[in-house]
Amino acid sequence: MRLFTALQPSEEAVRHLAGTIADLDPVRVSEVTAGLRGFRFTAAERWHLTLRFHGDDADPQEVADRLDRRLARVATGPLSLRLSGAGAFRGVLWAGVEPATDGDRRALRALVGAAGGDPTRFRAHLTVARWSAGRADRRSLAGLLAGYRGPWWTAGELAVMRSDLGGSAPVHRVVHRAPLTREESG
Repeated sequence: MRLFTALQPSEEAVRHLAGTIADLDPVRVSEVTAGLRGFRFTAAERWHLTLRFHGDDADPQEVADRLDRRLARVATGPLSLRLSGAGAFRGVLWAGVEPATDGDRRALRALVGAAGGDPTRFRAHLTVARWSAGRADRRSLAGLLAGYRGPWWTAGELAVMRSDLGGSAPVHRVVHRAPLTREESG
């Protein structure tokens, strides 16, 4: 079991990006990915923005408790984001993440810190494709989705998720939800 903390995009954001990927010209995709072995688009139901990978041996309850404690000290509230643009790094084609305001940008970095990640090294992205080996022009790969701009969505919670390996693809399950707004007592 692998454990990570993530933001999950809205259903509308997922549908929009999935539709855009489905509409890509298959000939162009084939040309751009010709030098890659095992290129495949990831399943939309597994899409998320990882804020912190906790590893294979992390205890889900400890991670959830630590996240809740840290979030109690971070006043962010919901933030507005959209999937926008694209990039590629070794073995991954990704859609970028655009915060609506500077406040949303700061809040996203604060959430990375609350999850235990390094906000200064964080690059918000959503993995849309993977490959196992080979070389391809990263600009051409990113060009498949470079002009992409998805709908705005509101992130209102973080999810601690487990990824169970096995079968043909990992299965992601939410083990803890942490709202970004504190409940009023009274």
